[in-house]
Amino acid sequence: MIVNVWYSVNGERLGTYMGHTGAVWCVDADWDTKHVLTGSADNSCRLWDCETGKQLALLKTNSAVRTCGFDFGGNIIMFSTDKQMGYQCFVSFFDLRDPSQIDSNEPYMRIPCNDSKITSAVWGPLGECIIAGHEGGELNQYSAKSGEVLVNVKEHSRQINDIQLSRDMTMFVTASKDNTAKLFDSTTLEHQKTFRTERPVNSAALSPNYDHVVLGGGQEAMDVTTTSTRIGKFEARFFHLAFEEEFGRVKGHFGPINSVAFHPDGKSYSSGGEDGYVRIHYFDPQYFEFEFEA
Repeated sequence: MIVNVWYSVNGERLGTYMGHTGAVWCVDADWDTKHVLTGSADNSCRLWDCETGKQLALLKTNSAVRTCGFDFGGNIIMFSTDKQMGYQCFVSFFDLRDPSQIDSNEPYMRIPCNDSKITSAVWGPLGECIIAGHEGGELNQYSAKSGEVLVNVKEHSRQINDIQLSRDMTMFVTASKDNTAKLFDSTTLEHQKTFRTERPVNSAALSPNYDHVVLGGGQEAMDVTTTSTRIGKFEARFFHLAFEEEFGRVKGHFGPINSVAFHPDGKSYSSGGEDGYVRIHYFDPQYFEFEFEA
């Protein structure tokens, strides 16, 4: 229920963002890390001052906020809400330059999603669209201006848990409950590569420097207590981006990995698991030598 910011070099906690009263499902920072956006199961999306932790805006919703994000310039925010308690899934867009939208809690555009709810979403190239993954495995590209569906594909057979863009935003990788992660073109949503595992994939990330993909996941949470760490497949798994071959695994977590992310310099990555730990691994990508974890 509490959002924390940590110093990645040594694991020191720098501060917290206090206010949410439910599980926090999504966090995003703008390009210059002045503002932080969070979405929660307490039916709210909140805007924070990154440095001071002060809450700048509170946007109330009818259901849990599942995904959120700033556009490339940091002026437009989007967030999606869950389909629950009789309310359907919506994607809402607010312009932070217009205080009246925040004060009235009225977005300048709201897109209804009638079929299956959005479970992951990111801004597309140049902030012209958002790319959303759905509970049924579909991928939709929505126009940020009109709200219309520009492209629709279905390459996954089950829920898409995570979407992460490449550094240049030309590609993105998805993680799905169907035991795969897949690489797509950001503009056309054309399927490029598939990375297969034996367990649900909760998160996947693309290295900014090398042709590497890291996957995190593991056995379903309800079965974890009866499974050893080896059988549960709780390792972070590395694949070659072009050849789709697994070339390394890193142990450490004692439960499913929920999220993975590369450091912008590509020299380390972090993983967060259901065991309650966030682990930061430093390594030499050429030799795959890990130095320590925090």
